[in-house]
Amino acid sequence: MFKKILFNISFNLSLFLILMIGIQNSFVKDKVNLITVKTVELPISFIIGMSFISGSMMGSLLKFKEKN
Repeated sequence: MFKKILFNISFNLSLFLILMIGIQNSFVKDKVNLITVKTVELPISFIIGMSFISGSMMGSLLKFKEKN
């Protein structure tokens, strides 16, 4: 189980690093509307990439919780 968690963390960290390298020349920016506030302008690719990475992390954590 520890191996799977470690693999998941390292996989998502590598995706995050690739995302950081990939958005260096991103000029299209937008604000994210939260419930009552707006964030600063962020690149669209960062918003989409972080959504994917956080979904991957949450999905894997739910999978581990189900088995226990």
